Amino acid sequence: MHVKDIMAKDIVVVDKDQNIHDALKLMKKHKISRLPVVNTNQNNQKEMVGIITEKDIALRLGSSKYGNLPPSHFHVSTVMTPQPIIAQEDQSLGSAAKTMLENQIGGLIVMNSGQITGMITKSDYLDTCQGKPFTEITVKERMQTNVTTIGPQDRLVHARRIILDEGISRLPVMEDDQLQGMITAKDIARAMMSFRKVVPDKYKPARIRNLLVEDVMVQNVKTLTEETPISQAAQMMLNANFSGMPVVEDGQMTGILTKTDFLKLIVELEGF
Repeated sequence: MHVKDIMAKDIVVVDKDQNIHDALKLMKKHKISRLPVVNTNQNNQKEMVGIITEKDIALRLGSSKYGNLPPSHFHVSTVMTPQPIIAQEDQSLGSAAKTMLENQIGGLIVMNSGQITGMITKSDYLDTCQGKPFTEITVKERMQTNVTTIGPQDRLVHARRIILDEGISRLPVMEDDQLQGMITAKDIARAMMSFRKVVPDKYKPARIRNLLVEDVMVQNVKTLTEETPISQAAQMMLNANFSGMPVVEDGQMTGILTKTDFLKLIVELEGF
């Protein structure tokens, strides 16, 4: 199979001069986590100039450099990654997956003859994880067991720093060895955006530092068991629009399974 076989063709884009609040609203409306960034030239043609993700927004909004700026001052162009890595329509799925893993990114803009024709993300790969051998591989065989966690009373800026330093997108929230919730880059981005809109500028830095993980985390988290087939886990993540799910056995969290783990499996099976 090739990239064109599974890529999303109805692409939502954002202009580089739009506000990041607009970008977040587009992501929420279309249930996506990244947007190609375009610039409209003098001939009214849209040129691809970058890509912006929820994680980019979360990390930028939490930085001290931009602590006092209101959301209206954050344009997409200040947060986006310029000159993003792209994929070609006729590229193999294994090759595109390998590119994502090597560059620690969750999606590739697909180009053909200089034009954006689609987007391929880790979610698109989940659809391919049905049938053999995915029905015969269990979650336990592919999950990560060395999981970084955070406590509900930890500060949100600390969660942001862990996500930044470790290159991850989600943190299970643990208290007394029990799973209490989950916090993601998306949750941090939305919380900080909402916070900046309602808190007076002079109080922003101090108030943001005092936000706690429990103020923002998602509770009653859906979980997987170790013996769940990978194919079923993929479908559950697709249905719920999750990028990762904790694995719980006998009331204890034993690991986490993310879209990255599916990508690694596909690369192995494709022989890359």
